[in-house]
Amino acid sequence: MMPVELENLIDHVQVLKAETQTLELKAAAQGCPTRLYDTLSSFSNQDEGGTILFGVDEQAGFVPVGVYDAQDLMKHVTEQCGQMTPVIRPVFTTLLKDGKAFVSAEIPGIDVADRPCFYAGKGRLKGSYIRTGDADQPMTEYEIYSYEAFRRKYQDDIRPVEQAGWSTLNKDSLELYLSKLKVGRPNLSKLKAEEICELVGLTREGIPTLAAVLLFSLFPQGYFPQLCVTAVSVPGTEVGQLGPEGERFLDNRRIEGTLTEMLEDALAFVRKNIRIKTIIDTETGKRADREDYPLTAVREAILNALIHRDYSLHTEGMPIQILLFEDRLEIKSPGGLYGRLRLDQLGKVQPDTRNPVLAVAMEVLGETENRYSGIPTMRRELAQAGLPEPEFRDERGTFVVCFRKGKQTAQNEEPDTVYDYDTTNENLLHFCAIPRTRREIAEFLGIKSVAYAVTTYVTPMVEKGLLTLSIPEKPRSPKQRYTAKQPE
Repeated sequence: MMPVELENLIDHVQVLKAETQTLELKAAAQGCPTRLYDTLSSFSNQDEGGTILFGVDEQAGFVPVGVYDAQDLMKHVTEQCGQMTPVIRPVFTTLLKDGKAFVSAEIPGIDVADRPCFYAGKGRLKGSYIRTGDADQPMTEYEIYSYEAFRRKYQDDIRPVEQAGWSTLNKDSLELYLSKLKVGRPNLSKLKAEEICELVGLTREGIPTLAAVLLFSLFPQGYFPQLCVTAVSVPGTEVGQLGPEGERFLDNRRIEGTLTEMLEDALAFVRKNIRIKTIIDTETGKRADREDYPLTAVREAILNALIHRDYSLHTEGMPIQILLFEDRLEIKSPGGLYGRLRLDQLGKVQPDTRNPVLAVAMEVLGETENRYSGIPTMRRELAQAGLPEPEFRDERGTFVVCFRKGKQTAQNEEPDTVYDYDTTNENLLHFCAIPRTRREIAEFLGIKSVAYAVTTYVTPMVEKGLLTLSIPEKPRSPKQRYTAKQPE
């Protein structure tokens, strides 16, 4: 940082009146702050590093007070940097402004393989910090472990599951996998099945690994109850909002089985709980179904969660979550971004792989290409459907993929050439030519949850004036009947 940049930073703080993700303010008018290690640690543990600005008093309204002695301050800051592991090498800049001295210390971010940077006086577990907004927060045990796992190249997908045995594996599925594995690999055909399993990480000294259990066990959740998928459809935009009849969930399911089984069942859950419209081109008469979210993109997001989630001891009690809201779909998987990968690099660079054995196995089974095309596929599918870009969030140990609803008219398509026609609604209007109860409507639609049928189909049609209420003054009455509005 040049002195003129430091001066601009001081002026900027007077306007902003706030600290930021990469800026910490210290007055230092009466002496060097004695506790800088939390900020030194947190700045070192983020890619962009950070700057500590000495000479601005936040408590006094961000007043530029200047430091007591620039030379002595830099000496003491350097001493505190030397108490960190690994040692920090700050870059100082000094400035004399309006007769007052100011000092900035730029703290570089260290490589992911060297993290966490921590205060040696408190040790790795208690002396490691992470920056969240303008605050330095202690790292969780899992966050510290995640850096350790990357540095030491832990592979949790090949840790042996002592209580598992060959008798609990699906022999047919395993044999099919081994036969596919041998295709194009003639040398593998010279080995026994037991030797191949050991070689590719399905066993360790004859004991099935976590990968073998997740891929071929008759019931993986017998060993790991929470290595599953929980899926809910919520009647609102936030968990906790209630539906018209006080229901918390329109649909709620626990999805278990092998990775392949959970993938298909999770996709089926989403397909069941999203709206599917039929689009008719009035010029050609061609019909095409269009979902709220492209199922190809949904499948890629679920598949990525199953393959790339963290399967360590720290997270084996946490399931993958699928949450369907009125306005969006969220898929949450335990474990943040792995290795050096940043959010802005997703789908653009080749990432490190957390679970290489699972990734290769799912490729052999034909479930994934394993060519890092999942996120580009999501982006392409959503763009073609006229939906917003997918959102990705790394939330301190949880990775979130979010698809939002939006205008679904394709690009370069004239609005009057497409007729948005919901066949379910049309059939329901015919059915409601005579008054119908909520339960009758749900049974007609083939939906077990009456609340889901009401929220998804009936209420929107009432709001549009397509259905009328028999007791309009008591919309939640159990005696309520719904009738299709007659054309005028």
